[in-house]
Amino acid sequence: MLRPLTVSLIAWGILASRTINGFVLFQAKNHRLASSNDAKQHQLTEQACSITCLGMHNKKKKGSGGSTKSKGFGGGAAARSKKIDRFPYAGSIRPAEQSPQKIVTVDEILKPDYAESGTPGPGVFKPMLPWMIEVKTPEEIEKMRKAGSLARHILDLAGRAVDVGVSTDEIDNLVHEEIIKNGAYPSPLNYHGFPKSCCTSVNEVICHGIPDSRKLENGDIINVDITVYLDGYHGDCSEMFVAGEADDKGKELLQTTYDCWIKACQFVQPGSDYKDIGAIIEDYIRPKGYSTVRNFCGHGIGSTFHTNPNILHYRNNEPNGQMAAGHTFTIEPMICEGSAKALTWPDEWTATTVDGKRSAQFEHTLLVTAEGVEALTGKNENSPLQFWEQESKVNSGIWLGTSTAAKTRQDDINAKLLGATKS
Repeated sequence: MLRPLTVSLIAWGILASRTINGFVLFQAKNHRLASSNDAKQHQLTEQACSITCLGMHNKKKKGSGGSTKSKGFGGGAAARSKKIDRFPYAGSIRPAEQSPQKIVTVDEILKPDYAESGTPGPGVFKPMLPWMIEVKTPEEIEKMRKAGSLARHILDLAGRAVDVGVSTDEIDNLVHEEIIKNGAYPSPLNYHGFPKSCCTSVNEVICHGIPDSRKLENGDIINVDITVYLDGYHGDCSEMFVAGEADDKGKELLQTTYDCWIKACQFVQPGSDYKDIGAIIEDYIRPKGYSTVRNFCGHGIGSTFHTNPNILHYRNNEPNGQMAAGHTFTIEPMICEGSAKALTWPDEWTATTVDGKRSAQFEHTLLVTAEGVEALTGKNENSPLQFWEQESKVNSGIWLGTSTAAKTRQDDINAKLLGATKS
């Protein structure tokens, strides 16, 4: 799940700020440590900031963690219905009825600080500057491995449920029940008031799609975004799936998005600049006629859902620090067939492309190691092998990382999965 992008408007030590929709926006005369063209190119409007970066933006908070009806479109007031009817949706996807929001009442499950209030606290690690990044201890890394492994299990389960005629609400129910069954908390649930346990983003929906009663149709492409909170740590991943059979253009979008994502993941190693991830992604997709979303970003992750570093998926000069062993973060580019500009629905969550063309996204939680990188949410021998993994020119089969241990496990699993597809 993406993070609300905090724009680092840093005039080398001089910061001013104001708050819009619960987010602190920094203001300075020279608001980017980059060229004036770069500053102009990345300037965010107030509207963009209110939806920014695949993290969850503030909404009206619930007073308690009690049972609350969904703020969806199933039985809202007439005024809300009229607002929705008049809204200029960009594509064919429309909001449908939402089931009531769930709450987790199992006492044995450790819950994040926002589970009842909807408002996350600052966390233990409180970075003051964008290049200040937490280094996880071996004990913390082990907990993150377990959270990442569970997130992968849940994502694979959700992916197998994707089919023509299945509603995204059914997928969310499956996700919620399996997370609880495994003694964890679904991280998106009530994070800044988000009403569901996962995000389901179909076709032109870039991110934060709210599961509802709409049934998937043949050819729909869908991103399912899973985050679990297990033993005090978050594991975050997402993947694309297809209901039925995708058209050729849809397949090309999925392949390009996957390949640019893997190329960016392969770049990760100690000493590399976080800012260079974006150039790898943009330089790969632009010659193919695609665009990369700038309103949303990847993020650091651990005991806190979203923290430093911000991972921008486009060419930039942001001072977001250097990679070091023990860093954990996500890379999650959103690649679009047309415009990468975002349109926010009246639900104040769902972000779609402004032209109604499709968007795709993949995500891993990554760990920087002394040797390179490992995907903490990587696939296993029971994971489904997708066509874009089989046909990738960047990496054939699943990708687990560049460390010796990751590559050994990757080769073993690929031998089984790729061998099974040929037999």
